[in-house]
Amino acid sequence: MDFVAFDTETTGISPHRDAVIEIGAVRFSDGIPGESFSELIDPGRPIPRGATRIHGITDEMVSSSPQIGEVLPRFAEFCGDLPLVAHNARFDFKFINAAVRRLACAAPTGLVLDTLTLSRKLWPGLPNYQLGTLVRVFQVPCGRFHRAAEDALYCGHVFQILLERCRINWPDMDADGLVKICGRRKMRFMQSAEDRAATWFADFFN
Repeated sequence: MDFVAFDTETTGISPHRDAVIEIGAVRFSDGIPGESFSELIDPGRPIPRGATRIHGITDEMVSSSPQIGEVLPRFAEFCGDLPLVAHNARFDFKFINAAVRRLACAAPTGLVLDTLTLSRKLWPGLPNYQLGTLVRVFQVPCGRFHRAAEDALYCGHVFQILLERCRINWPDMDADGLVKICGRRKMRFMQSAEDRAATWFADFFN
């Protein structure tokens, strides 16, 4: 399965109050990482010190960077219609979807999969399911964490290991099948005015 592993870094944890300040992604083909995508993003506001302590991204680093409305169309073009994979994907999904809805800009069209949920289903019994723990257990070569491009690469390797384990019993497993294993609803970024209206309606009444 060819796919794109991706990750975001943000100014905080709320997709409504905070902003994306970095997107990183790596294309995988036949389990091998290939072309990468990495962009720092000007959030249009100061980055809190607490967030900087986690990912190391400062106001100075993003001061000359593009805003997210410029970056998302390039990210969408990079991903195309390939499945997307992230660790704790709902976090990244909500942030990007919030920006797409606000700016009415392009987004990747592929199905979004979550290595956090998959690893809990396919590899029970671990002390926790943080990305760093999975990287250590699966012996994925690694360096620093909490920068988008590096975490996307680690996530892609973790996903490939989970996919290979899954295919022992289901050789033809695809992205839709992985969603069924997780028992979650499908995640796709909104693509149209109708998508944005439907999401607003759901958010308003839930």
